[in-house]
Amino acid sequence: MQENKLKTMTNLFEGKEIRSMWDAEIEDYYFSVVDVIGILTDSPNPRNYWKVLKHRLVEEGNETVTNCNQLKLQAPDGKYRNTDVLDTEGIFRLIESVPSKKAEPFKLWLAKLGRQEVDNVFDPSKGIDKMIDYYMKKGYTLEWIEARIKAIINRKKLTNTWKENGIESNKEYAILTNEIYKTWSGMKAQEYKEFKGIRKESLRDNMTDIEVLLTDLGELTTRDIAKNEKPQGLEENLRVAKRGGEVSKIARESYEIQTGCRAITSENAIGGRYVDTNKQLKEK
Repeated sequence: MQENKLKTMTNLFEGKEIRSMWDAEIEDYYFSVVDVIGILTDSPNPRNYWKVLKHRLVEEGNETVTNCNQLKLQAPDGKYRNTDVLDTEGIFRLIESVPSKKAEPFKLWLAKLGRQEVDNVFDPSKGIDKMIDYYMKKGYTLEWIEARIKAIINRKKLTNTWKENGIESNKEYAILTNEIYKTWSGMKAQEYKEFKGIRKESLRDNMTDIEVLLTDLGELTTRDIAKNEKPQGLEENLRVAKRGGEVSKIARESYEIQTGCRAITSENAIGGRYVDTNKQLKEK
């Protein structure tokens, strides 16, 4: 995307584009509400439409308005103005609240997703089948998919071990994971994603074979040390995570010496890189 163009993201709205901005901290997009309203309703004045809709949603107790933020987004005249934005979940809730024929395909899609979730509760294998089909459509081999499923299971074993050792919150899991990554690669998980030019995509799905092996080695080592020594709490588990990462670091250095190749690459499976945007969040 060229610098002089609006920061937009192509969506399913009949191929039209909606201004959006990526928030790396929460790993989600913020979308312009008036852009979505304008496309769904064909209103000549989507700002007024949104103003009336906001009032109705507040009266109904809908939390969509409460969750609304403001960002300075670039307008067609090139100027940056405060614009109401919602994250992905908020935009979906907004779509469900708009009485528009154009919104019906999205409502049906969301209903289908809900039905699939219910089906997965009664038969979890359906979710696994869909995951396999998804990866195959992306071009991954069955051998790669099998290894990926095993990695997911091993990751679950690691988080279960952490839980047994007093780690409970997702934030603490992320801190420990980042310690492993940073020790062997020099980057936290989010920094690694930025290095590869990806956003919401899975980091592992965009790694080379050696990167995956080094990641797995660090996590498996961390798990086995934690199972044997049973560290308690975040600080003790952080020290173990660092030791696990050190094993991968040594393996990385040995690989690079023996092969003359770098173990870490900016290549990714999506074959491209996202344009970096500097978001300017306004406090709620």
